[in-house]
Amino acid sequence: MTNLIRAALLAFGVLMLSSVAQAAQLKQPVPAPALTQTDPQAWLNSPPLSLEDLRGKVVLLDFWTFDCWNCYRSFPWLNSLEETFAGDDFTVLGIHTPEFEHEKVRDNVAEKIAEFKLHHPVMMDNDFAYWRAMGNRYWPAFYILDKQGRVRSVYIGETHANTGQANAIEADIRKLLAES
Repeated sequence: MTNLIRAALLAFGVLMLSSVAQAAQLKQPVPAPALTQTDPQAWLNSPPLSLEDLRGKVVLLDFWTFDCWNCYRSFPWLNSLEETFAGDDFTVLGIHTPEFEHEKVRDNVAEKIAEFKLHHPVMMDNDFAYWRAMGNRYWPAFYILDKQGRVRSVYIGETHANTGQANAIEADIRKLLAES
């Protein structure tokens, strides 16, 4: 990832915090960096994936960690979002980036995935490689990628069904699904 792209994503992170909605639609799409984990042990609910594997789908990247209450309080909405778009070219990709040492343990992450009924692929980002590549700084953070693997919008913070943020995310997904 070039420093220019990283700087652009970081700049949007600052803009998001200063906005009421804590969100930003990028005026120019930014290519998402390649997924950083290729070891099968770093993946749950899926074999290792690449962005090329996801090409043709709208992807919601969910940066989370299991001790983050804002993260797990967003899961009911996230699960309903997946149900809403179940028949579409859409997927959620969880990026589990731990804050604490016990959150790096694969079995602990697997337990929480089962507890929260998450069925989408989850990449364990224990070394923060993808976190840094995306210029991310928050849990939870939602990056929406278009069918070509470009970041089109970013949302920060706990999200619940039928809120302004949830409605905006769903509208972005619908818009991107309609694009060819």
